[in-house]
Formats: sequence, structure tokens, C-alpha cells
Amino acid sequence: MWPAAFLRLPRGAVRAPGWLATHLARPVSSLCGQYAPPRTYDTGNLGHRSRSRVLAGERGLLRIQNRNRSRVLAGERGLLRIQNRTRSRVLAGERGLLRIQTGTAARCSPSTPGRRPTRPTSSSSPTTTGASSENGVGMNPSRRTAVTGLLVLVFGFLVPGAAQAAPAKPPPLTTPWTAQALNGTPLPEYPRPQMTRPDWQNLNGEWQLRQSATDDAPQFNTTLPERVNVPFPVESALSGVLRPANDNRNYLFYRRTFSVPAGWSGRRVQLNFGAVDWQTTVWVNGTLMGSHTGGYDAFTFDITPALNGSTNEIVVKVWDPSDTRQNGSLQPIGKQTKTPNGIFYTPSSGIWQTVWLEPTPAASISSVDLTPSLANNTIRVRVSTRGTVTGYSVLAEAMNGSSVVGTATGAFTEFAVPVPSARRWSPDDPFLYNLRVTLRNGSGAVADQTMHYFGMREITTGLVNGVRRPLLNGQFVFQTGTLDQGFWPDGVYTAPTDAALAFDLQKHKDLGFNMVRKHIKVEPQRWFYHADRLGVLVWQDVPSLTAQNIDANAAQQAQFETEAREIVNEHRSSPAMIAYTAYNEGWGERSLADTQRVGQNIKNQDPTRLVNVHSGYNCCQSLGNPGNGDIDDWHVYLGPDSPLASSRVAVLGEFGGLGLHTPGHEWSPSGGFFAYEWQANATALTDRYVGLVSGVQNLMLGRGLSAAIYTEITDLEGELNGFVTYDRQVVKMDQARVRAANQSLIAASRSLPALSPTTLPVNQRRSLQVTTPGFTNRYLRHQNSLAYTEVVTSSSPALLKNDATYTVRAGLADASCYSFESVNFPGQFLRHANSRVQNSVNDGSALLRADATWCARTGLTGSGVSLESWNFRGSYLRHYNSEVWLSNGAGGAGYNSPVSWTADSTWNFAAPWAP
Repeated sequence: MWPAAFLRLPRGAVRAPGWLATHLARPVSSLCGQYAPPRTYDTGNLGHRSRSRVLAGERGLLRIQNRNRSRVLAGERGLLRIQNRTRSRVLAGERGLLRIQTGTAARCSPSTPGRRPTRPTSSSSPTTTGASSENGVGMNPSRRTAVTGLLVLVFGFLVPGAAQAAPAKPPPLTTPWTAQALNGTPLPEYPRPQMTRPDWQNLNGEWQLRQSATDDAPQFNTTLPERVNVPFPVESALSGVLRPANDNRNYLFYRRTFSVPAGWSGRRVQLNFGAVDWQTTVWVNGTLMGSHTGGYDAFTFDITPALNGSTNEIVVKVWDPSDTRQNGSLQPIGKQTKTPNGIFYTPSSGIWQTVWLEPTPAASISSVDLTPSLANNTIRVRVSTRGTVTGYSVLAEAMNGSSVVGTATGAFTEFAVPVPSARRWSPDDPFLYNLRVTLRNGSGAVADQTMHYFGMREITTGLVNGVRRPLLNGQFVFQTGTLDQGFWPDGVYTAPTDAALAFDLQKHKDLGFNMVRKHIKVEPQRWFYHADRLGVLVWQDVPSLTAQNIDANAAQQAQFETEAREIVNEHRSSPAMIAYTAYNEGWGERSLADTQRVGQNIKNQDPTRLVNVHSGYNCCQSLGNPGNGDIDDWHVYLGPDSPLASSRVAVLGEFGGLGLHTPGHEWSPSGGFFAYEWQANATALTDRYVGLVSGVQNLMLGRGLSAAIYTEITDLEGELNGFVTYDRQVVKMDQARVRAANQSLIAASRSLPALSPTTLPVNQRRSLQVTTPGFTNRYLRHQNSLAYTEVVTSSSPALLKNDATYTVRAGLADASCYSFESVNFPGQFLRHANSRVQNSVNDGSALLRADATWCARTGLTGSGVSLESWNFRGSYLRHYNSEVWLSNGAGGAGYNSPVSWTADSTWNFAAPWAP
């Protein structure tokens, strides 16, 4: 028996599938749509082959009929009852969710739990509909009951039909979601959370497949020899194919049939692909629909003219040469390679994101761009359309939950919708508003309507205590995150379930991070939705051309730039998306001028976000510093280190890479394993990481570092430097300690001391007193030319007092700074050489003058004085184990230890011991 709370039906709550309502009480966290008048739906070509029909039953109750006489009835006392002659069973599923078993073993799986409900769940049933909002927009609040949502899930999965999956192959490692991935429709959730309509049909599941090494013609009305589970790439175990990475059959042909629901009559039918790698051509019923090139962006074909009113055939041809250079190709591939090894991984060929149908009016909304404006508390809206819209207008309604808070009417240029007293979106409070967009014809009637969401936030740069910083909603908060490459041992590029897709982002939050760099891959739109609702800032890389030293020709460069533009267009309404990275370590970089131009073009396309023109330009095969964009980005392994903040924001785009073996949870296609520095156990690994974060914090203070990205969130194929194992089964570090370190870093960024220039008394003697607690009786002194600290008291010998006294002079290299001349060795100045501080004779050389010039700042601790090197900005005069060094506190050598660096680098200019 099921708990009555899950199955009791409020009177009239269940209608035909147009409603698909409600934010469920936990544990169910999915939303499934809007209310609509009861209708009868012919389910068409379903797995039971029995012309099952979903009808609006008596008193609004759901009733399903087919030739097996299966019926869903309102049972006694409002409980759900299912009857048929084939002994289908309704079971209590995992986590208390409803599960229906028939010969096809369909099951309803929960969406990812979170602070906000997820987008609607779909099956391959043509009557499946989606929700209008993840946040409950458009729903009748009185009908938000667990039962209603539960029946939505029942409906969505009742007849899986063609979505049943082919058997998976055994993956090299099993994730917590591997076994769930093919239960029912793979990835059944609504695939486009940023623009939803109530009706849609999921085409994921088993398709026919043919692989070819040659550029063959497509075959129509012909059964293909293999089976593949869409949308998993053919190299993955979950695809049911698991072909080798080096397979040379680069031409893939997919085939399946479908029927269009009768309820869609009179509307256009759009065939949507989330992403296919790389060149795609599509036919419906033998008619060419079109082609698309690009492996990381969505595309759509209007297939209405080709439909036959009965069973329709889709054939998809994909050419994906990866890094083979077949036919002279050079495509954006990121980390994919036909020869996986080291930091390059198994390719993902063919369809790798959801395929789905949706009906639209003849005149319809095709996209909506949303840009928040905090200055006047508005959301700026730009609507694009299909079809003839002469005389049409757009109504946009901003909503807090289901309550309208602001409305505006416009046309097809950008217009503003008020959001009074707007609640700001941030990682600490990722609050999402809803937006209802209605296309109205000349008489004011509704022609089309879509649901969206937005966050009120802005990202800019500005000076904070004289340092260029990224500003989120006008405030600097250090952005700390990881490199996230998005590979899976069971699905390769495709996460096994929506819960898995959200897992890595949630793990960022658990570990105390506030940002993620999505590394040369672009995830499905639902990933961005999870980042939006969880509050994880996203830095999105443009997937690169090959990392090999191969120059693109003009056409290949143009295609790279086209794909970059599409990525920006597709995700520009995500509040989490705050930065684009155009190039990485010189991969695919043709010329410095191209790099600068591409970066500027992205900035021109979306000036509301930051642009990192070249991440890691200091590394590898880069052609050098582009000098433009918003971000100055170094890669340093092991690190940390930082460029000096200047007119651009200083960022450590990659560092770390600490490795730890976890037997039973690692896999390498080449048999080898890689990390930048191996650790013996979890404690040592955690200790080392926490030390790195301390170094990052010092760089934030001393060199103006504003963001740091650790390599990486998970292990990968042969790469074992993740916080979590590749199978997502084991957290390798002490999560609580990691979280505490990251949160401490973020907290410190909110109250940075102003390292303002401070004035010292020129031509007067002073002694430099240590301020580190417990050592304040020590002073800087020279001995045998080298600088030390030593206890000095009134009873100390005159020699020691003289050694501990210097005359403040105008800087030898810069009169706005200072140099320090020895009292008892006139003509010798305090300078650094190979990081060690010592006295040296002023030989007049430029090097000596530079090394002996120090700029006085307000102390790193917030009081006292810190002396910054004139020619090594961000490095300071620091005592360590009685010796005096030049240090940036980032770690490495002992004198550069991050421990107590701010105190050790802060001095008190005291009365001279030798007046």
C-alpha cells in the first residue's frame, strides 16, 4: 500500500495532460506544468501498440484506455487504482516515489532535489507535456499537492513506447546513477529550462544506428543494423555501443520513427537537438530538413512540411572526425581525442544531448534574451520570432513565484520590465524570478506564450582600494572554483541522469566554492539551470581547436568563431554565466591578432559579461599576452601565483592538480595515471590543499589576485587530481576542512585592508621592528651583509644597535618609494638578490637601484608598514626563521610559506637604536 498522502486526489485536480502542475512536497522536486482545459489526446505510436488514449475522465479524473483495457481510475476514498488485464503493477518506488511496472518496466525517477524545483519531466509519449516554470509560475496554488504532482509523474512515464533503452554495456567505472540511466526514457527532464512550453515530446531512447568509415548516402525506410541509446555518445557504455575511441567509422546514421499527437493539429512541429558532434544532416520521411555544423550548440528544424499524418521517420547523419584531420578537417573538440592519454580523453561522437519535438503556432517566439539592469531595477527583454508577426506585440510579466510584480508591453526591440525592489541574485542567495512572455496578434489575442526565469545581478569590474577587481552587484567577492571538464565513465560527455548533471555543481557548493570554470566543453541547458538555482558562478570556455601545433585556415577559423557566437547566444540569459574564455594555453591559436579580435568580438556581442581573452597565455604554445579583455590570466602548476593586477583583473586560471590514488575508483584507457604532485593519503592531500588556499589568500592581498581555479573537481581518465573520484563515489579530501578553507578565503575578500602608499621620514634614521606576535622584541639587522632579525634591547652592544639602524632615503630607482642605507656602512643599501635580503654597495647599476627600492604601504595586517619590492610588485620584505627574505607568501620555499605571511611582512618603523 502507498501512503494516502501520496495518492489522495483532490476533487477535480487531475485533468488532461495540459496541466502537468506542481511543486511537490519532498521527496519529489519536479514541476510539471500549467492547467489547461480537459482534452482528449490520441497517444499515437506508443510502445503498447494499442492506440492507448488519455481522456479527461468524469469529474476531471484521469482515465487511460487501450485495447488491453488498462484503466487508471479514481479509487475508493480518492485513492489511485489501476486496472488492466495484463497485471500491470503500481509500486512504491525509490524514495517513496510512484513506480509503474508493465512488460516494459517503465519507472518514474525523481529530478534533482534542490532549493527550487526542476523543470518538467517528460516521457516519449506524444501526449507528454512540460511545465511552464521551474518555479511554479502559471500554477493554481490551491492545487499544489503531492498527489497532483505524483499523477503527473505517473502520466509522464505510463507508456514509455519507443523510448525503451537498448542494454547498456559495462562501463569501466560505475557511478551512483549508472543503473538508473536507462530505466524508462533516458534524461526525461524538460531540456530547455530557460524557455518552456507546456507541450513537448521526448525522442530520447533506443534509435537504430549504422556506422560507416565512408561518406555513404542515407537509407530510408530501412532497418539499420545496430541499436543506440540516444542521447549517449557511441563511445559510452550507456549508449549500448561502447565503441573504441580510435574507431575510424566517423560517419554515423541514426534512425527512428515517431507519431505526432493529434492534439498538435494546426501547429508547426519543431525538431530540436540539444547538441550533436559535429556535422549533422537531418531528413524526415526522406525529405532533407537541413544541416548544422557545431558540436556544442542547440539547433532546430521546422519539420511540418515533411510530416505525413501517421508514422514518421527521422534519419540523422553525423560526421565527427574528432582530431583525425579527415578530409582536412579541424573542428572545435576541447579535450576529445581518438588516442586518449594524459590530459586528453575519449571522444564523444554523434548525438550527445536530448532530441525532442515541440509544437508551436505559425507565428511564435523563437528566443528571448534577458538582461538585468540593477541601476533601475528592470529586466531588459528582447524577443525573436518565427513566422509573420506584422502588427503583433509582446507582453512580458515579471513574477515572484506566481505573483506578477511588473509588466511591460513592447515589440521586437529591447524593452524594459520593472522589477520593483529587486532581490539580487548571488551565490549566497540565488533567487530566481519568473518571466511570462506572451506574443499577441493585432487584435490582442494570445498567439504564443513561453515561460522563462532570470536573476537580478550584474558583473562588472572596478577599483577596490586601488586594485582592479570583478564586482558582483557592485561588490568584490573572491571567486574560487575548480576546473570542471564534464566527463563521465558511463556516459563520457553525457551525464547519466539529471541528478548526476547537478551533482558536480552541488559538490562545488558542498566544498565551499562559489564558481566553476567549465573547461573547453559546453554542457546542456539544464546544467546552466542547476548553476542558476544553486548559485554557482560560471566561467564558460569556448571549446578549442586541437592542442596540437596546427594552424587553422581561414574557413576553419571562421567556423571556430561561428561556434563561439552560438555559445554566447544560447546561454546569455543565465544569471550564473558571468565570464567567457576565448582561448586556452594557445590551443588552436592562429595569430595574436586573431586572438585579440575574437576576444573583442565576444565582448561586443555580450558587453554585460567579462571576457577572458586567453586563459594561461603564460603557458605552453601560447603566442603571448593579448593585452585586451577584462581578465589577465596565468596558469601555474603547482602554484599558486598570480599576474599583478593592473588595468585588467588578475586571475589564476589553473593551479593545483594534487593527486591521490583511490584503488577501485580509477580508470585509464592508456593504463597510465597522471597528477601534478602525488600525495600519500587523504590527510596529506587535504593539508596540501589547505596550504595552497592560504597562498591564494596572500596573493589576493599582495598581488591583487581576484579569482583562482583549482584543477579539478573530479578525477578523469588517467588523471587523478580531483576532489572526487571519476566515478563520483569517493570524496578524496576532508570535505569539512576544504569547505572551511574556501569559505575563509571568500570571507577575507569582503574586508581587505587598503594597501595605500604611506609616508616615511626621508633622511631620518629608523629601526625596523617585527610585529609578529611573540617576536616584537626583534629588529631587522645586517650581519656579514645578510639581513636577519634579532632581539635588541637597551643593553644590547653598540654594534648590534648600529646594525639594526638604517637611514630612510628617497628610492634609488623611484623617488616616490624608499631605500634604506646602513648607518655603520654608509653607501650600502638594503636590497634583495635571489629573494634573500642583504646589504650591498650602491654600484650605480640599474639592477642594484631597482633591487634596493621599496614602496611603503599600509601594513598587510591593516596596521604598521609593509615594504613592497619596486621591481617585484606583490612581493614584500618578510622575516622567516630569523632571516629576512623577499616573499609573496604563496608557498613553495620555506621563506615563501603562507603561514603568518601578513604579520611577518608587516613592520613598525621605530625610533632608531643608533640615533
